[in-house]
Amino acid sequence: MVAIGVGEKAPEFVLPDQHGTEVGLTELTADKNVVVVFYPFAFTGVCSGELRALRDNQPRFEAAGAVVVAISCDTRFALRVFAEQEGFDFPLLADFWPHGAVARSYGVFDEERGCALRGTFVIDKSGLVKWTVVNPIPEARDVEALLEVVEALPR
Repeated sequence: MVAIGVGEKAPEFVLPDQHGTEVGLTELTADKNVVVVFYPFAFTGVCSGELRALRDNQPRFEAAGAVVVAISCDTRFALRVFAEQEGFDFPLLADFWPHGAVARSYGVFDEERGCALRGTFVIDKSGLVKWTVVNPIPEARDVEALLEVVEALPR
């Protein structure tokens, strides 16, 4: 499986967030650039650390005119507890059923483990992928490099 690349149209998705509210890519890109972050599992060490870094840098993402959404194959119920425990106020989206369908459409689903890989996609207001990187599951993504990309995009 190969992740979608720069210049490609990002696959549309509509997924429930940790509160059960449906969130779709089209509505998000209506007036913002979007950072779509896939991660393997809630409550795990590397994933928790990465999402904390995203949480702590929310003011920079907002100043750059971008919104962050994080997607895993966990249930929305687990994601709600995870968000409350960690103080995450950005959408945690549940790609639970059909299991991993959105991760598959982005080319970042690990069939053996049944979870998303650590994929990051920056999508502009027109729905095009402007930057992407897929890290191995044990390797944390570089949030500072991600911020540099987002801050360089037209608002």
